[in-house]
Amino acid sequence: MKLNKIAFTFLILLTVIFFGCSKKSDVKVIKLGHGLDASHPVHIAMEFMSKELVKNSNGKMRIDIYPSQQLGTERECVELLQIGSLGMTKVSASVLEGFAPSYTIFNLPYVFRDAEHLFSILDGEIGKRILKSSEKKLIRGVCYFDAGSRSFYTKERPINSPDDLIGLKIRTQESATSVKLVNALGGSATPISWGELYTALQQGVVDGAENNPPSFYLSRHYEVCKYYSLDEHTTVPDVLIISTKIWNSLSEEEQEWFQAAVDAAVIYQRIIWKEASEDALKKVAESGVEIIYPDKKPFEEKVVSLYEEYKKTNPDIYKLLQEIKSK
Repeated sequence: MKLNKIAFTFLILLTVIFFGCSKKSDVKVIKLGHGLDASHPVHIAMEFMSKELVKNSNGKMRIDIYPSQQLGTERECVELLQIGSLGMTKVSASVLEGFAPSYTIFNLPYVFRDAEHLFSILDGEIGKRILKSSEKKLIRGVCYFDAGSRSFYTKERPINSPDDLIGLKIRTQESATSVKLVNALGGSATPISWGELYTALQQGVVDGAENNPPSFYLSRHYEVCKYYSLDEHTTVPDVLIISTKIWNSLSEEEQEWFQAAVDAAVIYQRIIWKEASEDALKKVAESGVEIIYPDKKPFEEKVVSLYEEYKKTNPDIYKLLQEIKSK
């Protein structure tokens, strides 16, 4: 590791160590770091949440938010949260697979029938059970934010069928299941951090990636990738998490103020997410991106093997899959 990288990492750690949960002038402040742009609907919903918390607590609590990887990458924020040096962060459910196996379910393709089915699961007993599953790793799941469905975008050719992925290097998140999914569809999965992806696309390190419409638009990846194929292979929510150390430091009343603010933000975020998705598709099309609506059936048939693999190697996830599909 280069010296300047060590110095930078140390500086981040030294800075963040004071940002977990501080009390100034009788106001309890929780620090929240994440990697999204400040114009992203999830960030806007978290700002709404902070205002709600101030209102609920009569000014006794607030959340200070640091977007755009100011406090580190997604994984670095999770690690800082685990030691209590950072109060909260937002991560993709894909990333949490490495901390709590139950989150693997969100990385499996075509699990949910539609948005109504998705929300009924997230808001119900199954969703709450998954949120609690990471507490042994000092991570408390707080809520899910809608992140739509993930689809492929590419530089050189459109994806009309799984065969079009053959020979293409496709960026994935750092998730074993995401890698298996892209490989099963015929692509060559290449995990790359979100912050490095634009350059990787420009330089040809990868030929494409997969994400939801607002992320495709706000990241400006549409400047490089001119084909967006809405196969909607996975529906992976974002998850707001809090350090168990910070959560346990809150009084019962403070926890109630906090949860009420979170619940209000979830409702608000689903409204603005829908609007942002529609606007993103409109904007990328205006910029010259060809939006493709492929037949999803060939994609679904191609990944049946993934279900069968989990039936043999991870019966708990397979059982959870069957439970969700039966709802």
